[in-house]
Amino acid sequence: MYAPAICRTEGDVSDGVQKFSPNSESSVETQKTCGGFSETYAALCDYNGIGCKEEVQWDVDTIYHSQDNREFNLLDFSHLDSRDLAVMVASMAYNTWFTKLYCKDMRIGSEVVEQVLHTVSKSSSLEELTLENAGLKSDFPQKMATALSENPASVIHSLNLAHNPLDNQGTGALCSSDDYTNSLLHLDLSKNPGILSGEDNMYLFLAQTNCLVHLDLSGTDCAVDSLFGALLRGCCADLSYLNLSKNCFSHRKVRETLPVFRQFFSSAFSLTHVNLSSMKLPLDTLRALFLGLSCNPHITDLHLDISGCELRSAGAGVLQELFPRVACIGTLDISDNGLDGDLLGVIPAFSRHPSLKHLLLGKNFNIKGRVLHEILQKLVQLVQDEECALQSLSLADSRLRSRGTVMVNALGSNACLRKVDLSGNSLEDAGAKMLSKALQINTTLSVTWDRNNTTATGFQDVARGLEHNFTLQYMPIPLSDVTQAYRSAPEKIDQALTKVGYLGVLCLISISHMFSQKQALRLHQGLVTSTAEQVMERLCVRVHQQVCVLRGSEEGKELQAARQVLKEARNSRALYPSLCELVHVLSVDGPVRQKLDFLAGELTKAADKELQVIVDSMVSLCRELCPMSSSAAERLNPPLSSISERVSIPRSTIRTALMERAAQDINRALEEVKLSVVSYLTNSIVDQILQELYTTHKALVLTHAHYLSLSDTIAIQKRSARTRRIRPVSTRLIFFTGHYMCINISLTRMALERTAAILLVTLFCTYCFL
Repeated sequence: MYAPAICRTEGDVSDGVQKFSPNSESSVETQKTCGGFSETYAALCDYNGIGCKEEVQWDVDTIYHSQDNREFNLLDFSHLDSRDLAVMVASMAYNTWFTKLYCKDMRIGSEVVEQVLHTVSKSSSLEELTLENAGLKSDFPQKMATALSENPASVIHSLNLAHNPLDNQGTGALCSSDDYTNSLLHLDLSKNPGILSGEDNMYLFLAQTNCLVHLDLSGTDCAVDSLFGALLRGCCADLSYLNLSKNCFSHRKVRETLPVFRQFFSSAFSLTHVNLSSMKLPLDTLRALFLGLSCNPHITDLHLDISGCELRSAGAGVLQELFPRVACIGTLDISDNGLDGDLLGVIPAFSRHPSLKHLLLGKNFNIKGRVLHEILQKLVQLVQDEECALQSLSLADSRLRSRGTVMVNALGSNACLRKVDLSGNSLEDAGAKMLSKALQINTTLSVTWDRNNTTATGFQDVARGLEHNFTLQYMPIPLSDVTQAYRSAPEKIDQALTKVGYLGVLCLISISHMFSQKQALRLHQGLVTSTAEQVMERLCVRVHQQVCVLRGSEEGKELQAARQVLKEARNSRALYPSLCELVHVLSVDGPVRQKLDFLAGELTKAADKELQVIVDSMVSLCRELCPMSSSAAERLNPPLSSISERVSIPRSTIRTALMERAAQDINRALEEVKLSVVSYLTNSIVDQILQELYTTHKALVLTHAHYLSLSDTIAIQKRSARTRRIRPVSTRLIFFTGHYMCINISLTRMALERTAAILLVTLFCTYCFL
């Protein structure tokens, strides 16, 4: 109905809209919030006779802008009509702020799809397109290929069309397009069965030189062994992420493709993640995989997922023989492979492995009795080995039952593991008690514990253990067990969860450390959440209009002042972040940090001196109480009297205590003062610029008697620059006695014409009165 007309051509748009479109010479997009998205959206709504949703403008101008979010997420507006979504997507065709369009698990209509294609054909800033499980039709890839061919300025480098009913013909047309072969970095076509069956264009695309970094073809029924020849020729240098799970090997051609398969893994330069799970992996292929990786000097810390590959006893033999030679694997997932009793020989292959940090062994313990006990003892020996490099171990869904308490009991004295997943093992309350004891003495462990049939008694034991653990930073709430136990003993569960409630605070602290200073500064910025920036933009537009009108007239003081104030208004957009950056640069190695470094050295010397006095006194007491043994100990190497020279507190310990604990409180107080000064300076300058803009526009308008424009400016100036706008209520939701009723608010053509007529009469009367 309206989709082609939304953004068909620039000439179709009326003069008033085109004058301030992003493609216009008089564009002031660089001064507008999020590249003027709200203005473009409002203009397109008006052009198509669709009601402009103020909540959309508020979300973009406030939330997206405050977070510097360049990804337009259709899920944020899923409650709106398809027509509204189509206009929003169409607005992106003329916007350079947003670089990503995201939609996942939400069906989009044909109107929205049409505008997505239009945006692809017009936008010169769209870099990433994600339409996962969006209900696309089978011909979408072919239409997208056409859209890309119409846009020589396209910069799309990431494409995700996963979980859509696409066909191989459309995908072939998309992959045969040369428009983005040299720019595509991320390609996800997963969960599209049959999309590559009998299709050569994808193989040709992968075989030619490209710069793919991320490739996901899982669940596409592709012939995995036939794919590696193309990958070796085209993707060997840059490919980092490769997911081919839930596919199959054409067993007739396995022997023919083994050399290519091995060569790819021995030649890949950048691999960090390989997923070959949930497929029957031939034994020769597994051997070629390990032999290839063992010869690869380029990659390190590889994540290899070969879970659910039906390895069984034969695969266990290959693991036992070849895995110790592979030094580049950092994470290994071999869960659900029916290894069972063969783990007795496999587990020793993991011991003292130089690079293995994360091991997933779940669903491989379908055994009972003595063999299971021996395997668990092997695991205990593995994690207790001082030279073991393992940092995390997963035994999830292994149904270990009561015998699994042997593993839990060993966690207390374990020094290498940082994370353990023991979910789905039916360890019951006995396992919970062992976990409680382990948590009381282990200061480095994070535990995932759920689906273990733990009752309220077991949770109370765990809570008592956590009361004595002050270092645990991560332990997700076992929702399954808690829900089950709450039905029988709600009061005990409440008490247990109350005791461990501080864990949530610890998690928040750890998350806050990951929160970048740049994000914190943007969220602190008063301009972002207030209307000052919007007021400035509107005044800039008014002044800019008057300057354009007077462009051909004599250059007077008013025009010079107008150009200067417009320049300062543009510069003010960078004022706050520039001041914050200056604060950050000057604080990196400021006097406070230097003083703390000095204090760390002084405290280390004082601690060493104190230790020396104490140790000397202790040695003297030993000589006094046991003179003969002390004399004999002096003949040892090193002698007993030299112990005071060899005992000291690591400088890093004191430095950590000062810089990461005491310094946090100091820096937090300093940051509050610094940011308050930055906000004061920024607000003062912005207030002055707003006043200058208003005065300048008033002078220009009065000079040329444009009173109507002046009245609009007066209305803008009266709005407080410090007043925060409340988010508009969605017109799609109305409350009725606790229930939501979705209504479609649409004005009829007659109502629109009547409203327009009233507005025209009112404006005419006002003009005559003035």
